[in-house]
Amino acid sequence: MENQTTFYTLVLSGLSDLPSLQLPLFLVFLLVYLMTLTGNLLIVLLICTDSHLQTPMYFFLGTLACLDMGYSSVTIPRMLFDFHTQKRLISIQACITQIYFIVFFAMAELTLLAVMSYDRYVAICRPLHYTQIMHSKTCVLLILGVLIFSILNPLVHVLLLLRLSFCRLSPLQSFFCDLPQLLLISCSDTFINLLPIFTFATLLCGGIFALTFGPYIIILNTIMKMQSKAMRSKAFSTCSSHLTVVFIFYGTCFFSYFHPNAKDNSAVDKVASVIYTVLTPLVNPLIYSLRNEIMKISFKRALSIARMRIKHAMAVQEIGAVGDSSLAVVDHVKGKLAPIFVIEPCNTD
Repeated sequence: MENQTTFYTLVLSGLSDLPSLQLPLFLVFLLVYLMTLTGNLLIVLLICTDSHLQTPMYFFLGTLACLDMGYSSVTIPRMLFDFHTQKRLISIQACITQIYFIVFFAMAELTLLAVMSYDRYVAICRPLHYTQIMHSKTCVLLILGVLIFSILNPLVHVLLLLRLSFCRLSPLQSFFCDLPQLLLISCSDTFINLLPIFTFATLLCGGIFALTFGPYIIILNTIMKMQSKAMRSKAFSTCSSHLTVVFIFYGTCFFSYFHPNAKDNSAVDKVASVIYTVLTPLVNPLIYSLRNEIMKISFKRALSIARMRIKHAMAVQEIGAVGDSSLAVVDHVKGKLAPIFVIEPCNTD
């Protein structure tokens, strides 16, 4: 151990080693990143500007959109840099920093999805008390709890990572710094690092999973007891978009980290990682907007207002241009006629 060389720079395997694919992959993920930022930012702007969306449900949805923008910004810009330089080198400090923010945004999204499940439960199962339970102070406290929990959780992993040394040249089998992959190339004893990972995975993630899906058992029972078909349809549509996002996020995470023979399926792991780190933030705004009539109405209203403002600005600009040209013609005519109509004083002599 004393003669081993410690490395301070790591190598990422990336998505592909073919040089001919680097530019196409760069363009594809750049487009995905821009679409992700645009879609989620549009949701945040609609929620902030439309009074019809000033409810707890859309407050949580706006928070999820902010987390999606942050989640994609942790991984995609680094991918674009690697596609451009084709080096895929990253320092230990930068790798640990990326791990912190990946775990932070992942835990924040998982916890927020559980909070959103509780919001659906109160809205469907206790509608008469919804405004009393989910008032603004409660919503803010829930989000603060989500953020504090998500900030503290990755600190444990980061502090334990700082004690490790890396003396292997094996690349990380991922396009970003993944915590399990980083532990595989360490030459230090990683038992103390694996202990909190399995503890958090079994206790915390298991508890969050139960809090996310548990309310839907009561929600489903309540929906089946509804007499009105329209009310049942509205309740199902309210929950379907949230459940779709939950299944996509949980499904890809579980598949990526808990399927067998992980070493023999690095390509499959990369595809799953792309889905939950890149594609999930992209499709979340599409799922919530396409399946939500209020969001679609708000979007159409915003488009009509923007169209009217553009027409008004163009009309004002045309009126100003016409006014300026008229003044120019008048000045030109005055300049031409002034020498002709000169009134001279009469000579009385």
